[in-house]
Amino acid sequence: MDRLLNTIRPYPWGSTTALADLMGTTADGTPQAELWMGAHPAAPSRLLRASGPQTLDAVIASRPAAELGEATLRRFGPRLPFLLKLLAVEAPLSLQVHPDLAQAAVGHRIENAQGIPLDAPHRTYRDDNHKPEMIVALSVFEGLCGFRTPAHCADLLEALRLPELAPHVTALREKPEEAALRAVFSAFLAAPGPLVDAVTASVAHQAEHAGRERSAWKAYDGIARACPGDPGLLAALMLHHVRLDPGEGIFLGAGVPHAYLAGLGVEIMASSDNVLRCGLTSKHVDPEELLRVVRFTASPGRVLRPTAHGVGAEEVYPAPVDDFRLSRVRLSAGSCTVLDATAPQILVCTGGRIRLSSSGSSLSLGPGDSAYAPAKEQVTLRGEGEVFRATVDAGQGSA
Repeated sequence: MDRLLNTIRPYPWGSTTALADLMGTTADGTPQAELWMGAHPAAPSRLLRASGPQTLDAVIASRPAAELGEATLRRFGPRLPFLLKLLAVEAPLSLQVHPDLAQAAVGHRIENAQGIPLDAPHRTYRDDNHKPEMIVALSVFEGLCGFRTPAHCADLLEALRLPELAPHVTALREKPEEAALRAVFSAFLAAPGPLVDAVTASVAHQAEHAGRERSAWKAYDGIARACPGDPGLLAALMLHHVRLDPGEGIFLGAGVPHAYLAGLGVEIMASSDNVLRCGLTSKHVDPEELLRVVRFTASPGRVLRPTAHGVGAEEVYPAPVDDFRLSRVRLSAGSCTVLDATAPQILVCTGGRIRLSSSGSSLSLGPGDSAYAPAKEQVTLRGEGEVFRATVDAGQGSA
């Protein structure tokens, strides 16, 4: 078991205070968006070994079977299949979707054949993996997740009282679900400036005067103010506004459009960097490929809550993938929980102080601190506080 030294990514949408407040450090006024914990080559965590610092991806590459366990190695190959993050959002992220495994493999191969460098701004598929993800709120957390039903979309557009939107309302009311969502979403991504301006003004009015769904209108108004003139605002109106209380989460599968708007959370995902952006961004947008990947199906934006696992204090957040398994352990003074795993695991403290003990080491973690344990390493948790645990759920992720 090793303490992790992690990289903070300073994306412009990041909070200037949230991670510093959590970790008890001094904010320097710059945005701190994501704290990465894992072996992704873009920013692998480091381990302090007797021979000196080593990156986690290098440690795993040096002895994959011992670090990952045989079952994880067979299922995912010689790489850690998940990436864990602390996410601190102060401004809207880009409206985006992620590909499934088959789409990622084909897209990656095509862009390689085209000779597009992996770090090129116009590169879409930076690896051949899918990127299902889950976010669990540590503070009140807001986001957009999945399409509303066509009828619900039509109701919202009608509330704006703009004649220019009437053809889209008709399409939403008369066409089958997939065709309706595809037609209107596609049109909105290419909305002309005057229409974006008119919608912006009407959204601002709704945010001040609407009775129903006022919190959603306020969120859309915040998007318009943060991203003036961006047609992604119209696409955002078609998505559920989700508000999570601490401890609640949402899962985002392939092809589901989403955007995070505000708050602090724990995020876990398959280890990938494949993002197709729909709007609310100045980065590369590939409309043709985007519309091939988006799944035009209404989804409920279901809020997840953890369920008890075993006899200890561990609670698991359900997810329909095996690349990762996220759970939470909340300890009171004098209690302990033992975590067995045949797969590797990363533990991050999000409150209080927790002592981790294993066969070869003992570590004390405060908020924002994290540790890595290889496969087959039993870890005992004691103290008073909260820890999130990331491991693999391939039928062998935990005992």
